[in-house]
Amino acid sequence: MIKPSNTRAARLKRHRRLRAKVSGSPARPRLAVFRSLSHIYAQVIDDVSGSTLVAASDRDAAILQEAKGTKTDRARLVGEAVAKRALERGISRVVFDRGGFVYHGRVKALAEGARGAGLEF
Repeated sequence: MIKPSNTRAARLKRHRRLRAKVSGSPARPRLAVFRSLSHIYAQVIDDVSGSTLVAASDRDAAILQEAKGTKTDRARLVGEAVAKRALERGISRVVFDRGGFVYHGRVKALAEGARGAGLEF
């Protein structure tokens, strides 16, 4: 008998495997991405101190005003916003943590938006 698939459990398994290799430091914090069915969130995290340095999501008021179009378009705006906020805090280099999600679609759009706004990873 075949076990029913559990998409969330599989993503968390991939995320644990990825987090074993990727860690944020004060010199190069981690850009973590979470994608729900409706929204996308990004945080720049220093894992040594355990603190979130910068965050952005498509639920932010500033992004909601210009968020027209598809979820992929909104993800690109979130990437640009998190990069802009990180650069304001003096963070220019990060490690990208896709959170167990496939690097495709909205996750890829967020990464490209952040790179386009000047963040290096």
